Amino acid sequence: MAETMKQTVASMLNGIERYNPDNLPTLERYVEMQSKENTYDLEANLAVLKLYQFNPHSFNIDITCQILLKALTNLPHTDFILCKCLLTDKQLTADPINQVIYLADILEQCDFQLFWARIRTTPELTQKIVGFLDSIRKFVCHVVGITFQSIDKKHLAQLLGDIDDQTLQMWVKKYGWKLEGSDLVFIRNQDDNIKTKNISEKIDFESVGHIMASCH
Repeated sequence: MAETMKQTVASMLNGIERYNPDNLPTLERYVEMQSKENTYDLEANLAVLKLYQFNPHSFNIDITCQILLKALTNLPHTDFILCKCLLTDKQLTADPINQVIYLADILEQCDFQLFWARIRTTPELTQKIVGFLDSIRKFVCHVVGITFQSIDKKHLAQLLGDIDDQTLQMWVKKYGWKLEGSDLVFIRNQDDNIKTKNISEKIDFESVGHIMASCH
């Protein structure tokens, strides 16, 4: 059913039909399907927000929140910024959109422990988005992978949302990291990421000749 819906939506996004407000109900159902089935279609979601721009009376704050949260699941890509740019200042400050914006700001700052604390106090904000928490954990692992050579096991568990030891081992295995003793997780040698680059410049004799002539 998801694949059929995806094809239907793809045909809607062709040509002038992309801006047909009659397509909004179908596109909104497609957003809800993405939330329930853990799929993602940025182009379709941007089309919904664009239609809201052209038809402000049709604006649906719940669908917009789902689109923004789905965009966060694709971090570190810039999908969230693309979606945010299609909203007005008034919409951005409306509740609960402003709460989603706050979550995005926390993630941008990589303050993951604050993020999980916020999630625990407002679980209803993200509960419609199946797979949301694990998607954020993937982003956490991405940041850890490019930042640390090794990390304390308990600290890593906290960054991933205070997960238990079994779940932690699953994420460690998923990213090819290694447990060192009982307290440390080896990520990678970050020196391997530093690559030197030789830069050579070629200046032909004719160019030098012009410079020398101008000096007289």
